[in-house]
Amino acid sequence: MLKFLHMEESAVKKIAVFTSGGDAPGMNAALRAVVRTANHYKIECYGIREGYNGLINDDFIKMGPRSVKNIITEGGTILKSARSLEFKTKEGRQKAYDNLVKRGIDALVCIGGDGTFTGAKIFNEEFGIKVIGVPGTIDNDIFGTDNTIGYDTALNTAMEAIDKIRDTATSHNRVFFVEVMGRDAGFIALNSGIATGAIDILIPERKDSIDELFATFERAEKAGKSSSIVVVAEGEKLGSIYDIAKATKAGFPDYDIRVVVLGHIQRGGSPSCADRVLASQLGYGAVIGLMEGKNNVMAGMKSNKLVYTPFEEAIKKHNEIDQNLLKISEILAI
Repeated sequence: MLKFLHMEESAVKKIAVFTSGGDAPGMNAALRAVVRTANHYKIECYGIREGYNGLINDDFIKMGPRSVKNIITEGGTILKSARSLEFKTKEGRQKAYDNLVKRGIDALVCIGGDGTFTGAKIFNEEFGIKVIGVPGTIDNDIFGTDNTIGYDTALNTAMEAIDKIRDTATSHNRVFFVEVMGRDAGFIALNSGIATGAIDILIPERKDSIDELFATFERAEKAGKSSSIVVVAEGEKLGSIYDIAKATKAGFPDYDIRVVVLGHIQRGGSPSCADRVLASQLGYGAVIGLMEGKNNVMAGMKSNKLVYTPFEEAIKKHNEIDQNLLKISEILAI
């Protein structure tokens, strides 16, 4: 349980919050938690539109409890998100800093992924502005938290889509290759694959081969399976999903093969209960961390405890794939 902290003197008086990088369901819930926690502790709060671009272009809005009403159920981000090339330049970061100084803002809460945190770390080191991160990405590839905001919702979206694909695969005795998001991480692929009974799961963390995939199909045939689903992570190193499907067709010409790329459907939708609660915990944790004087760190939840991880570690290290889950996926597939 998170303790409700009472502090005599906060290390910050005025903060700003923004969302950056790829959107993730639950970002709005995190924003809501930041704004309302700041209000509770009498800290002035601004929202910055379109991430680092808004920081440079002076696109700030004053935010209070009513600014974030009813957004906990909404996907996406009301502050909008963008990737900023200008912030990668010293001149761009100087403009951003000048805009913060002009308003007397003490600290930033950055909701996003490793690219967002890399920018925040450089900004902190150059200008000394206090920064704290909140991990919002469907990929679940950030070190220092058991789950990132948006991952659970994306996982359920993928699972529900693959369940529907299974219905048509079974009806027509087809083989479906289904690509899911995750960038260079296989968390969505592995977990959605197990949850939907995929015959094989191809992820970048494991060295896959066409021969092993073909051996899986052969075992499935012997076991009497007439339809199959293979879940492929978008970062799979074996090749594109189309190349893998083409190679399979060449090896098994009688197979009726289809390819489905789930794409950006995984980024949208109302956040799950788990993502709403996680986002609320981390938004609260970010403000509390700043009040306690924490800086250049990311708020995370590990084993149901609020923890803070230096940006350096959050960016460079990665959550490991559970090897037991890989074994389970192989045993239960056929």
